[in-house]
Amino acid sequence: MATSTAGTSTPLVEVRGVSHKYGRAAGTAQVLQDVDLTLQTNEVVGLLGRSGSGKSTLLRSIAGLIHPSEGQVRLVHGDDGGQPSVAMVFQTFALFPWLTVLQNVELGLEAQRVPPDERRTRALAAIDLIGLDGFENAYPKELSGGMRQRVGLARAIVVNPSLLLMDEPFSALDVLTAETLRTDLLDLWLEGRMPIKSILIVTHNIEEAVLMCDRILVFSSNPGRVAAEIRVKLPQPRDRLDPAFRALVDDIYARMTVKTVGAPVPKDGLFPGLGIAMVLPRVSTNALAGLIEEVDAQPFDGKAPLAELADSLQLEVNELLPMAETLQLLRFAELTGPDIKLTPAARRYAQASVDDRKALFKQALLAHVPLAQHIRRILDERGSHDAPARRFRDELEDYMSPDYADETLRTVTHWGRYAEIFAFDEEDDRFSLDDPA
Repeated sequence: MATSTAGTSTPLVEVRGVSHKYGRAAGTAQVLQDVDLTLQTNEVVGLLGRSGSGKSTLLRSIAGLIHPSEGQVRLVHGDDGGQPSVAMVFQTFALFPWLTVLQNVELGLEAQRVPPDERRTRALAAIDLIGLDGFENAYPKELSGGMRQRVGLARAIVVNPSLLLMDEPFSALDVLTAETLRTDLLDLWLEGRMPIKSILIVTHNIEEAVLMCDRILVFSSNPGRVAAEIRVKLPQPRDRLDPAFRALVDDIYARMTVKTVGAPVPKDGLFPGLGIAMVLPRVSTNALAGLIEEVDAQPFDGKAPLAELADSLQLEVNELLPMAETLQLLRFAELTGPDIKLTPAARRYAQASVDDRKALFKQALLAHVPLAQHIRRILDERGSHDAPARRFRDELEDYMSPDYADETLRTVTHWGRYAEIFAFDEEDDRFSLDDPA
């Protein structure tokens, strides 16, 4: 069995003080800050966090695909003096469509100049191992998504890597296919049938992390840092219905929903900064309404464990938490540990007509989102009652990167139009009071 065992593991990768920035000057965005990580042999480690927390950047730094701005990534030499080898499985299947399954799997060996006969033998063995025997001569277009990801896995393990890096390998698959592939991968790992010493996996799925990993590193955002390290001591195979499993999932949700809304220092969570400097996530009003309706209805009756809500709606943490925290920002919900509880305003919203819903949302938006207040005030003060969107983007870029500024302005534009606080002309890129009363 390949689970982590005290006394038998040795360091495989050491990450020390890694920070990374993208862009230049005013457009610089720091995605990682002072990250430390030691990856041991005989363990599966998960990097868990929201989109934009730098998990994939760290993974690519370890793979050698990018060089971090600061810090060091070191692959530790083994007892035999050799340096660990690394292979990577991507979120997208990344197969060459003009090559067969066998030819796609052979690519890494060909790059290593392995002789053709040995290359074919090893590739066929890898294809058989991951359950695609019989499809050697098929092309990617003939395969389902799950089968194509199995090809990607075979291509990774055929080169006999010491470390397997996986960047959200199941996120592009439907729920049932992802579960099957996840289970098969775990079986191969636990039975010691793969030539791999350790696995490092990026995921947004809390249950997936608890199912697979010996350790979970929870990342905060803006910039990405290791906020918590959790050791999973549950024996394999793990049962989702086990009370200890559910308790750990709830604990991780609680750690990831620590109230940070409006906190200026440190810049953490979804809403760093104060005033118009809050970075707003791209969450639609339809999604917010749907979440309110789900929590308001039975069996939740206004209060729901986030883990149960995620299962009910089939949402991952990077989808659910921005919605939940947006409701908290608007004072439509309270996040208490692993639970979300609707406020009286939200429960009125759930039962209201379309027009009354808009009125409640308008009230919340103008009371609790300073950027919406700011845009409306400028429009009210101007004789023409209009203003170029560029003016507000420039203001936001004093506090955040251009990408965050653009995302934040798009979000508040969507919310403001729904609430009929202002109008927006996409072609002219201008706000106005043409439509609102």
